[in-house]
Amino acid sequence: MDHDHETPDQPPSFWSSRNAVGLLVIGAVAAYYLMTEHLAHFTGALPWLLLLACPLMHVFMHHGHGAHGHRQGGGPPIGDSSKSSNPRPGESV
Repeated sequence: MDHDHETPDQPPSFWSSRNAVGLLVIGAVAAYYLMTEHLAHFTGALPWLLLLACPLMHVFMHHGHGAHGHRQGGGPPIGDSSKSSNPRPGESV
């Protein structure tokens, strides 16, 4: 019984080759030396990187400014009490 998952027409994947393992090892060693030698620079820039992360997360998590308040379910937007069946305390129905 033959259990080859590669087809003869298709070359093997790069990530399953010996070159990929060697590239990952070299990358890990380079990252280690960069972090140990330049840790002071990285920690000095960390507050600015955190501040930069806020607008980037806003853009990528909200998909821009046009998506505020729109939901997939088709119901009223969050915070829209005009179509709510539960009145606020002190309001008459």
